[in-house]
Amino acid sequence: MGTIGVGIIGAGRGGWAAIGHVPALSALPDYELRAISTTRRESAEAAAREFGVPAGFDNHRDLIAHPDVDLVVVAVKVAHHHALISEALEAGKAVYSEWPLDTGLEQAAVLAERARAAQVRTVIGLQARYAPAVRHARDLVADGYVGKVLGTTLVGSGIAWGGETDRARAYIFDEGSGATTVAVPTMHALEALNFVLGDFAEVSAGLVRGRTEVLIADEGVTVPVSAPDHVSVTGTLHSGAAASVFYRGAYSRGDNLRWEINGTEGDLVLSAPGINGNLQVADLRLEGGRGADSGVAPIEIPDRYFTAVPRALAGPAHNVAQVYAAFATDLRDGTRTVPGFDHALDRHRLLSAIEKASRTRSARKPA
Repeated sequence: MGTIGVGIIGAGRGGWAAIGHVPALSALPDYELRAISTTRRESAEAAAREFGVPAGFDNHRDLIAHPDVDLVVVAVKVAHHHALISEALEAGKAVYSEWPLDTGLEQAAVLAERARAAQVRTVIGLQARYAPAVRHARDLVADGYVGKVLGTTLVGSGIAWGGETDRARAYIFDEGSGATTVAVPTMHALEALNFVLGDFAEVSAGLVRGRTEVLIADEGVTVPVSAPDHVSVTGTLHSGAAASVFYRGAYSRGDNLRWEINGTEGDLVLSAPGINGNLQVADLRLEGGRGADSGVAPIEIPDRYFTAVPRALAGPAHNVAQVYAAFATDLRDGTRTVPGFDHALDRHRLLSAIEKASRTRSARKPA
């Protein structure tokens, strides 16, 4: 397998692609960033110069058609995913889409079916499962570190959904944006929880809109909020373990991320310092205690979890790089370990079940 040529739609300076995807690709020899596109010629050319990319476009169709682009990365607002991904699939290109795949379950099902029909490889940006601390926790649970898992609790902060924002990010306070507190930080955290402990047999939920308006600081105006900013998900996993997840939209002056796994023989705790409560991008700390231990103590992450991506690549780019590295291995070996659009559709089913459980105030099975 030769070098994989990547084109990123939505690679503006300072955006998620710039801090997550670009450093990740730069750290991996299997990839080369060959094209980027934004909506304006000036920003596309500026980003291309900054990142050392040979081609910068102000039209995504030029990027998709570029003969040196093998993998199209869609890193724009969720509302634009459907059209952009559909065009990339129609062109026969492999696609890496940021999560959520689309703004709703029905729309996501259409994209998953189009990907199957196109017979191309896909990747969904649910990188929390690739965090070394999460993968080590999964292996510890499988090896019996905590004994039988009795329950798990996870409390986190989404940070961005507080009482103040700017015009560029105001859309996330719209319930129909696909980028709400429940759709983004909560679902990223649930991806890790389900990866380590298994899926839900049933869920109950409460989605609460605590703030009814948000200040657009750069304009000095307030706008109404329609999306929930506090999320409570409880349920039972297929293993029989109890699960409780709570996400606040803003940050806390206390802990902003703490995930406990409690069993008959021991306990594991994953946490992150500071205000970063977004599990998928946090620098996670793993602690544990078992048997006669009176508390938890730090657990070192073994080197084997860093064979593809060095420890030195810290911050948001690390877990993204882990996804890319695993995808390169899949392409080289003909395996399918990296979650694609079918997995994204399954996650949308869980998201839909959570939303329905909140509306009906009844437990739902994620079909």
